[in-house]
Amino acid sequence: MNAPLPPAQHKGDIAYLSGGIGSDQSAAFKSAMHRYPLSLEFARQSAGGNEYLADVPVKIADTHGTPLLSTRTRGPFMLVSIPDGRYVITASHGGNTERRTVDIGNTTRAHETFVWPM
Repeated sequence: MNAPLPPAQHKGDIAYLSGGIGSDQSAAFKSAMHRYPLSLEFARQSAGGNEYLADVPVKIADTHGTPLLSTRTRGPFMLVSIPDGRYVITASHGGNTERRTVDIGNTTRAHETFVWPM
């Protein structure tokens, strides 16, 4: 049986949850992704493939640069309920910052995987 998801946290119009450490919780996050308009995954490259990351600083802003959410992940997955719109997501690891722009709509979901080099 899958582990339960952690409770959602709220910031303004955004509800989010983060985690996925351990195979049971990881499976719970993966099976819940389709219920959230935005899902994020965090990993780094390693010799044997990719390794999941936790404690990744994540920021979500609108297209004007207005910050809407700034948090640190509690695991390699982050599920976000966010109003329709266009957003800029930045995530950092090891001094490298990656930026993605996503569009969220009634029928549009976004899944972004951030992978940093070794």
